[in-house]
Amino acid sequence: MPHHVVVAFGGEREYEFALTDGEVAQVTPDRARDWFAQEFEDLECTPSNPMGKVLVLDMILNVAKYGGEQRFKDGGDWARQFAQMAAAALQRPAVRVDVAGFTVG
Repeated sequence: MPHHVVVAFGGEREYEFALTDGEVAQVTPDRARDWFAQEFEDLECTPSNPMGKVLVLDMILNVAKYGGEQRFKDGGDWARQFAQMAAAALQRPAVRVDVAGFTVG
């Protein structure tokens, strides 16, 4: 089953990534969470809830936000890896990261 990850920055600014089962299966959910945690730190993201633990959804949203739209627009290795890690972390065939609305669905 193919996997689809969409990263949206509002309006018509949406970037879609199609992944195979094999690409997603290469990464365990724990490894994907570790990747997001490292990117969260490297990009100096600000936690959404400073009082508690940072959840994987918060990491995904903040990494997309702080990583910036241009990376997704370019469609390079980083954007593709983001998509692969999001699909692996959430274990869903379809993921929509709405940066403007700050939701993951």
